[in-house]
Amino acid sequence: MCRQTAIGHSTLLISLIKKLSEPAMQSLKHFKRVATDWFLWGMVLATVLAYFLPHFGATGGSMHAEYVINIGVFVVFFLHGVNLSSEQIKKGLSNWRLHVMIQVFTFVVFPLIWLACDKLLGSHVPALLMLGFFYLCALPSTISSSVALTGSAGGNVPAAILNASMSSVIGIFITPWLVSLLVGTGAGGIDLGDTLLNLCAMLLLPLVLGQLLRPLLGKFFARHKKYTNLIDKMVILLLVYAAFCNSMISGMWQSQGNSVILTAFIGTALLLAVILLLTTRTARALKFDHADKVAAVFCATKKSLAAGAPMAALIFGSNPGLGLILLPIM
Repeated sequence: MCRQTAIGHSTLLISLIKKLSEPAMQSLKHFKRVATDWFLWGMVLATVLAYFLPHFGATGGSMHAEYVINIGVFVVFFLHGVNLSSEQIKKGLSNWRLHVMIQVFTFVVFPLIWLACDKLLGSHVPALLMLGFFYLCALPSTISSSVALTGSAGGNVPAAILNASMSSVIGIFITPWLVSLLVGTGAGGIDLGDTLLNLCAMLLLPLVLGQLLRPLLGKFFARHKKYTNLIDKMVILLLVYAAFCNSMISGMWQSQGNSVILTAFIGTALLLAVILLLTTRTARALKFDHADKVAAVFCATKKSLAAGAPMAALIFGSNPGLGLILLPIM
């Protein structure tokens, strides 16, 4: 009897230890994934290189960033077009309430949250960093992580593909328009007409070309997906490096100090917490099933660095503060 009781206590103790250790193990796995993410470390390296070699990657420098990056961006969006599955998009067309909610959060709720924060805290945050936060809020959703996370959590993958793809195309027009509302057009602002033409030439045109050539090239690039993802990330790293090089040469970081990095980190963390709460409550209020709730939360809370970095280079041009504007997205 005593032996059975001891065995029962041991089993209970082991079960309790397992339950208590699960969160720690999950955190350890997450930390390991972050620690071994070469792209994350690549962004750190890009900023460090910009500090030591700013003239090489700046506009007019030996790297000829203004040409290399334009070619890279064109190639990246061409590959996005080739990899965009029209069949998957068609599958997700019917669920209009989910699509409306995601797009409204992406392009309306995010900027409204920024407006509220600007009223409360704008005077305490550097103007260029606040512009960076607004630019983050105006960006489209990201395709890769939205779809991957939705799939891994048992969500509605066709709807995620449709919304992330739709968001990327809409963002080519909506994002620069929203930025122009904040900074104005003409002198001291952006030329909206020229910006839209540049975005169409550099982003929309290759996207359409890629989609048209998908029947011929789709299977080939699907077999070599890891290489297309590598090209995507390398172009982003080049953009980050070039942006920080220009900021270093202009003396932007010296004048702002290291506190802006902490401010950007805290600001993005709080923004994510608020938007996660709002999307979860809204999806529940709309009585979505589990699959649609997952798609809504993951698609409506993500912002695209892959689209944001190239668009920033086209919208803000050679603005010496581009590194600071990009900081919240990173």
